[in-house]
Amino acid sequence: MSGILRHLGVSMWRYLKLLGIQLKASLLLSMQYRADFFIDAVISMFWAVTAIAPLWVVYGERVGGQISGWSLGEAMLVVGCFIFLQAVLEGVIQPSLQTVVEHIRKGTLDFVLLKPADAQFLVSTARFQPWKASNFLASGVIFGVAFARLEVWPSLGNLAQGALLLVVATGLLYSLWIWVVSAAFVVVKVNNLTFLLSAILDVGRWPVGVFRGVLRWVFTFVIPTALMTTFPAQALLGVLSWAEFRLVIVCAVVFAIVSRWVWLRSIRYYTSASS
Repeated sequence: MSGILRHLGVSMWRYLKLLGIQLKASLLLSMQYRADFFIDAVISMFWAVTAIAPLWVVYGERVGGQISGWSLGEAMLVVGCFIFLQAVLEGVIQPSLQTVVEHIRKGTLDFVLLKPADAQFLVSTARFQPWKASNFLASGVIFGVAFARLEVWPSLGNLAQGALLLVVATGLLYSLWIWVVSAAFVVVKVNNLTFLLSAILDVGRWPVGVFRGVLRWVFTFVIPTALMTTFPAQALLGVLSWAEFRLVIVCAVVFAIVSRWVWLRSIRYYTSASS
């Protein structure tokens, strides 16, 4: 048992070093043109903050200040979670996995598959866009404004639970994108599919309570935007039940297992340029 744990520790440390190398390379590449780097960061943060504009419009026309039991401050927490995940998607997940599509199209994925490391890890960390980190700051500002408006601050337990669910939500988002990218091994061009999924995930800026019937079920279990944005916001508010908390964890594990299986099955369809 000690030998297995030692091996796992060595492997984990090795992959952390690889991740550090990939991050450093992306940062150096982005900082070649520093003015563009900072301009892109400011623009990215501006667009992130404008995500709350629809809320101000909708709630401004609402008598009583609530929609489906959500006040403006509570709904802003959902937007904060949405902006956080959008930063992860646009800065970490999407840039890396888009390179997979190019490798498949050109038949150059061999250079990744032949390396002495897990191919899924390598393609998932191939490229980052560091200026998107400004969106994390934007989400923090939105969280602060929301709690100030609510005139209540979360307990340490609620903060821990909310932070954990955001990490789990990141895993869910990554799993969904692996499914989409894996389709490229069969259909090669998946741009329309990625645009469609991005548009669908955009509903995550709204509390799931505004949806009814089939749509609410779909956005909870099929494309789990509710698990990724609404549930973490509820955890921060201290109103998330343990049953709902366990549901998020179970769904994340299931999605991760299925996404790994889909990836391993999909690479069997890969044909290199030399084939």
